Amino acid sequence: MPDEPPTQSVENTVYGDVHGMVLQVGAVTGDFHHHQHPGPARAALPLRCGLVPPRAAAFQERYVDLEAPVTVLSGLPGVGKSQLAAGHAERLWATGEVDLLVWVTATSRESIVSSFADVAAKLLGVNDPDPERGARTLLEWLAGTHEPWLVVLDDLRTPADLDGLWPPAGGQVVVTTLRRDAVLRGHERRLVTVEAFTEDEGIAYLRSALADQPALLDDDGLVRELGGLPVALAQAAANMLDHHLSCAEYRARLPERLDPSAATWSLAVEQADRLARTGVVRPLLDVASVLDANGIPVAVFTTRAMLDFLGVDEADARDGLGCLHRLSLVTFSEGSVSREVRVHSLVQRATRAAWSDERAGVVVRAAADALEQVWPDVVTDPLLGQVLRANAAALADAGGVHLWRPEGHFLLFLAGRSLGAAGYHADAVRYFDDLQATAAGYLGPDHLDTLLCRFNAAGWRGSGGDAAGAVEGLRDLLADVTRLFGPDHVETLRVRNNHAHWLGNSGDRAGAVTAFRDLFFDQMRVLGPDHSMTLTTRHNLAFAQAKSGNPGRAVESFESLVRDLERTAGPDDPRALEARSGLAAALAEAGDLDDAADELEDLLEDQLRVLGADHPRTMSTRWSLAQWRGLTGDPAGAVEEFEELLEHQIRVLGEHHPDLRATREKLEQWREVSEPGEYGRPSPG
Repeated sequence: MPDEPPTQSVENTVYGDVHGMVLQVGAVTGDFHHHQHPGPARAALPLRCGLVPPRAAAFQERYVDLEAPVTVLSGLPGVGKSQLAAGHAERLWATGEVDLLVWVTATSRESIVSSFADVAAKLLGVNDPDPERGARTLLEWLAGTHEPWLVVLDDLRTPADLDGLWPPAGGQVVVTTLRRDAVLRGHERRLVTVEAFTEDEGIAYLRSALADQPALLDDDGLVRELGGLPVALAQAAANMLDHHLSCAEYRARLPERLDPSAATWSLAVEQADRLARTGVVRPLLDVASVLDANGIPVAVFTTRAMLDFLGVDEADARDGLGCLHRLSLVTFSEGSVSREVRVHSLVQRATRAAWSDERAGVVVRAAADALEQVWPDVVTDPLLGQVLRANAAALADAGGVHLWRPEGHFLLFLAGRSLGAAGYHADAVRYFDDLQATAAGYLGPDHLDTLLCRFNAAGWRGSGGDAAGAVEGLRDLLADVTRLFGPDHVETLRVRNNHAHWLGNSGDRAGAVTAFRDLFFDQMRVLGPDHSMTLTTRHNLAFAQAKSGNPGRAVESFESLVRDLERTAGPDDPRALEARSGLAAALAEAGDLDDAADELEDLLEDQLRVLGADHPRTMSTRWSLAQWRGLTGDPAGAVEEFEELLEHQIRVLGEHHPDLRATREKLEQWREVSEPGEYGRPSPG
């Protein structure tokens, strides 16, 4: 502990110059000069400190709630966060609602501290040589004053820079930042996400910016092309005016006009990379930049293919997404069903612009592999199906030739088949017709992938109700595959199977039986009795027999097929379950409705266990059972079961799925029969 002071009078000696405002000494030896340096003059309120950015040309007012004690405006670079904060500050100043307006460029702790110390010096006349102490002086004054004040902390890069520097309660604080860290929300702090312009806001902006040359506003699609990003629209308007370019002409030059924004986003990527510490941020953003900007399932980023591409585990991949989210390069929200990861289209474009052709190929193939792996065998969630197809379409647009090296990626075909399976048959036909043209351009008209596009287009044409068109398309395709691969090639046999199927559906049932029988004998010779294609043809032949007026023979064929499938593949194999469904249909065609119902009830129990309640085959069996109930004299029971099935289909498939039409039609038919005073009976089928 320090020595106790002596009891006698204090005596101290000072040598040389002494600087200070107050000096007390007992004795002075030598020359002494007392210099008193007055501090800065104390400014009077109202007072503005810091440079508020000027309002942008053609500024568009947007409503953002800034009434909380602390409002954090978070969003992508260029969405207008600083402009919103500046507009708010200028309004409060102009209306006299604040007497102290402080604007701080908060890009570093040093910048924040020095700005606060400068305000303290101006406001209180205290020029403290220690900036940290000067900053605390300002915060103490803010905490004790009754004067209204606003502090804006613009472009906060690192939330930790505000440790110990958050302005106190009593006034209003606005923060603009890329970040979304938890510390930025909470007690009296409100995080507000700033989005890009809506299309109407963007058009209004361009109309105002181009007011002197309205003829340039010839294409409002520019707003969508630029994603409504205010900074990009401002750059566009300036260039259009400088070079007298119309919107359409500017759109054609977009790749040349994205460099300034790309530099800004590059800085944000570097910050995110430092946060992640695993080098995973850039490749994650690369992948996000070739998928759908409106929403990517987070599962895409945790597939085996993606983790191998990133070279990390799932925890690191999720951490990387979190870092990108914190810097507003993506929006990562696991509560958003199927659309957990969103990224601005201009961020995507700026990211892709920096790639070499080699890098583009690597990223596109990795994204395609991951998207394929995350795609369920059966998509029971219609929203998920839409999201997956949107991502496949975005990848096809961004990937170009890289999805066709050395051949078409399976994802391209998976997306089209998913479209048809969801009930969009005409769209699936158009998809595969377009894909065929693309495949022919990259691979040639005789490549297997080009032929596969024709195969799929014909099949979905038939599923959409044009069986004759399917027969014609498959007949032409059969001639080409026979010429290219020979009569015994597996692809030739596959086309023959589908040709026979649609032949029967077009009305030529006898021709279908003959075609399936001939195909079966050839497959037995080439592939053997247990090959999956041979077994499929046996199923189709039995079904054709039932439809051609020989249901007894069809029952025998299905019973034999079920035994063989359960022997070779097991009783729970989907093909065995499907053969049992065919057996029930054949029994019904033969008039054995009770036996058919027993078979369907047993089948439904197994399908629920193996496939689940939402599988299309399970719902098809429920449909058949409901129809059987009506045909055997219980129309009220049929109504009840069709009502339950319809509710289930709406939940699983969506209100507008084509399969619901048949259910609704049967429901109305059985309602008419079950209601008193109504006559008539629907035909079987």
